Amino acid sequence: MTTPHQPGQPSALDRASLHSRDIVFFVVAAAAPLTVMVAVAPIALLVGGIGAPAGYLAAGLINMVFAVGFTKMAKHVHNNGAFYSYIRKGLGKIAGLGSAFVAVVCYTLLQLSVYGLFGAVTEATVNDFIGVDLPWWVWALVAAAIVSVLGYRSVRVGAKILGVLLVLEVVVLLVLAVGVIAKGGATGLSLEPFQPDNVFTGSMGAVLAVSFAAFVGFEATALFRNEAVRPDRTVPRATYVAVVFLAVFYCFIVWVAVMAFGPANAVQTAEADPAGYFFTAMDTYVGSAATDVMRILIVSSALAALLAFHNAITRYGYALGRERIVPVRLSFVHSKHLSPHIASVTQSVIAVIAVLCFAVSDVDPVLQLAAWTASTGTVGILALQWLTSLSVAVFFVRGRDAVHDRGAAVAGVVAFLLFGVALYLVIDKIELATLSDSPVVNTIAVGAPIVVFVLGALLALWIRARRPDVYEGLGSTDIDSDLAPDSQSVRRTLAPTMDLTENADGAHHD
Repeated sequence: MTTPHQPGQPSALDRASLHSRDIVFFVVAAAAPLTVMVAVAPIALLVGGIGAPAGYLAAGLINMVFAVGFTKMAKHVHNNGAFYSYIRKGLGKIAGLGSAFVAVVCYTLLQLSVYGLFGAVTEATVNDFIGVDLPWWVWALVAAAIVSVLGYRSVRVGAKILGVLLVLEVVVLLVLAVGVIAKGGATGLSLEPFQPDNVFTGSMGAVLAVSFAAFVGFEATALFRNEAVRPDRTVPRATYVAVVFLAVFYCFIVWVAVMAFGPANAVQTAEADPAGYFFTAMDTYVGSAATDVMRILIVSSALAALLAFHNAITRYGYALGRERIVPVRLSFVHSKHLSPHIASVTQSVIAVIAVLCFAVSDVDPVLQLAAWTASTGTVGILALQWLTSLSVAVFFVRGRDAVHDRGAAVAGVVAFLLFGVALYLVIDKIELATLSDSPVVNTIAVGAPIVVFVLGALLALWIRARRPDVYEGLGSTDIDSDLAPDSQSVRRTLAPTMDLTENADGAHHD
């Protein structure tokens, strides 16, 4: 049942429109598994050897520990501000608002990195297939136009498209896996990559630094709380499914990649041609036609990631607009599509301007645009997961808004320590992410999230002094119970019908 409201007014998004599988599509699509495997997994093999599959599994297990406290806290955070809302709940409004700005900036940077990658990959693919040679930024603007249209429309449309694109990119990797396993790999199948002497090496820290980047953004499940069916069940379920899937899938595919060339030759092959590693494997075990399909699906994988990041960023804008931190118009909902259309248009304009600025600057879309923005975004999101873990622990130890939960508090403490290690590893090996030895580039990648956090915290202090009414409401919007003023009487009138409808199809929703 959709809450009726007047056009151009802040109200609820498309309630009860997303099931667990839909939210998983948004989160996993943002991770772009095909792109991550083709572009990043060979680097993991280079820096960590054949034990790289275990690195992805370890990163997944650490994220699972984080998910325990995160999902338990989800029942007590009725706001779709994700990191902002969770950190505010445990660590206070100043830290919460600082985190909100870091989240928006870092997700925007991650999206920009995908625009650069999408433009470069599409430029090469279209040129090779049909001989049309256009600069990368033209294709990036085409992607921005597609994303803006889909982001403006109902979230249901985006969920369906992401579902199709995600299935296709997963299937093509599974086709490669079947080919490698059926032929027994290059020298026979084995579990050698998981042997202790290959896992517990001095280079495993570098593998973890690369692996954690592949999971960035799975907390976005909470951003869709307002649009989820039975959010107290759907959001935790989607979170666990996304983390488990990514951990197992990444580990399995990287193991397949090692088997494709054999434990003795995998690293040397990756060193000789990291960009063509997976393409060579597909050519060898499946055929050139499958390789062509893989190249095309990398383009669609990047497009899916762009749409997923777009929806995540607009939900942050929607949440902050409702609390008057940013212009309230960003929280306005389209009368037909029930989407945060003004936030969507705003985000699209920012993306287009940024792409044009990088185009004028004549930067390399992969080695500079994608690498620099992705590294900065990854550091910021990992730092927010670190703070969220601490917030979970503090929240459940205090027990102010809920009963004490010792298990959740312990999970928060453990996740805080583990993410502290992860953050240190990423910062220590930041040159792997930036693809640069420049002290300036690497310092900006690490320092920019800190600067943004401080600016957000200072804004919170200014709001507390000058706009106490706004400060009082930070992070307090209850999207589960908040209704548009004009809809109250309608809801009372339709309540019996709604109850019958929910009882009739409630089982179908989950």
